[in-house]
Amino acid sequence: MLSKTEKSFSLIFLIIVIAELICDNIETLTTFHYLTKPLILISLIFFFWKYGKHLDTKTKQLTYLALILSLFGDILLMFADASTSFFIGGLVSFLLAHLMYVFTFLKKKNSSNNAVLLVVILLIYAAGLFYFLKDGLGDLLVPVIVYMVVILSMVITAFLRKGSVPKSSFVLVFLGALFFITSDSLLALNKFHKPLPFSGISIMLTYSIAQLFIVLGIKKQQ
Repeated sequence: MLSKTEKSFSLIFLIIVIAELICDNIETLTTFHYLTKPLILISLIFFFWKYGKHLDTKTKQLTYLALILSLFGDILLMFADASTSFFIGGLVSFLLAHLMYVFTFLKKKNSSNNAVLLVVILLIYAAGLFYFLKDGLGDLLVPVIVYMVVILSMVITAFLRKGSVPKSSFVLVFLGALFFITSDSLLALNKFHKPLPFSGISIMLTYSIAQLFIVLGIKKQQ
């Protein structure tokens, strides 16, 4: 499924992610966390710039915007403990990033796909997640609901690409979208419900895999 170049980059990407996990979880290395975390998205932006030149201009522009907004979101969330404003800023950045991915995926929408079952499953999932989150949301109730709608839309539009792009492109993007919703769910539960064991590791791993898979999947579309 992956070319030699994609495998090589994935290995480099994995090393960067491991470095971030180490720096974020070992107190003496915390300072380097402010370098390793942004480097995750910076490496993806560089990879996409170098190997995504064959894509149409609109797809490239939307993907760049999604990655840059994600980078801003990562940076803002690093300071979320200092102020709620940073968390809200990060939330808005990722909401816009998800919207950019939605528009990107819609460009390859296959109108013959039926996503009714997926929509039902996602709505049940979202309702269950909201049940655990609602008491801890406070003033962020509406923003979080809007965010949930947008990320569910991203998963649905990722599914709607099936049949209009190569199978490897569809699988990578759809899996990436699922990893993204998993990461955001873990982040929300950890912040608004109760602290999760090893939350920093699980959230960053699922998030990094999500971004990598989506970028690789978009690169593989014709």
